[in-house]
Amino acid sequence: MSVRIFMVLFLAMATFCGGAGRASAETELLVSAAASLTDSFKEIGKAYEAKNPGTTVRLNFAATGPLLQQIEQGAPVDVFASADQQSMDKAEKGSFILPGSRTNFTGNALVLISPVNMTGVNGLADLQSAQVQKISMGNPELAPIGRYTKAVLEKQGLWEALAPKFVMGSSVKQGLEYVMRGEVEAGFVFATDAVMAKDKVRVAAEIPTVTPIVYPVAVVAGSTKKEQAQAFIHYLQGAEGQAILTKYGFKKI
Repeated sequence: MSVRIFMVLFLAMATFCGGAGRASAETELLVSAAASLTDSFKEIGKAYEAKNPGTTVRLNFAATGPLLQQIEQGAPVDVFASADQQSMDKAEKGSFILPGSRTNFTGNALVLISPVNMTGVNGLADLQSAQVQKISMGNPELAPIGRYTKAVLEKQGLWEALAPKFVMGSSVKQGLEYVMRGEVEAGFVFATDAVMAKDKVRVAAEIPTVTPIVYPVAVVAGSTKKEQAQAFIHYLQGAEGQAILTKYGFKKI
């Protein structure tokens, strides 16, 4: 996707997600955040605007990999919130984030889920049964949820055995939707996503990950509003931001 085409799509999406109707705002802060942060960041964005009159927070949600690609291509992003350390490491190595601005702000957990009316899946061992024909997960090339899942399954010696059953999603949200619609018998998502869909999915088990699920955030190096971007990050780390994240099931770190 060219930068010009992306800019048109980005601004249209940001207007929809981040609070349209404030064209006269003095400052527009553009925040690209991992898909698993969608619900919490929508509330955080509104709360931040209320505390900072004259500032509009516009939000862009997707899998972390594509978000980083957009930043690399010159997207006008001020704050980048990743669902894993690996993506932020790449951003830092490529000088796409402001030195010294990177910080961890919340945590999550990996869970195995199934459709709410299915009781045959209670752990990783059950995924090898004939009853389970399809398993959703985020594509490891695009989404941190996929990388966390793959690392666990490789450690347990299950990755190759289960590979024919995988239905890859472009993000954790897509993998969740497959389970919600009953199109797969099981899936791997973040605990926070399972909480938001508790009426349609059942948490079979929390799966210990090889590395902790910790979310980093940073000011984008190309931002023209670095001071405001840093203020937003401080809000995420403060009592109000942390309370909202906890409300949506995120873990304090």
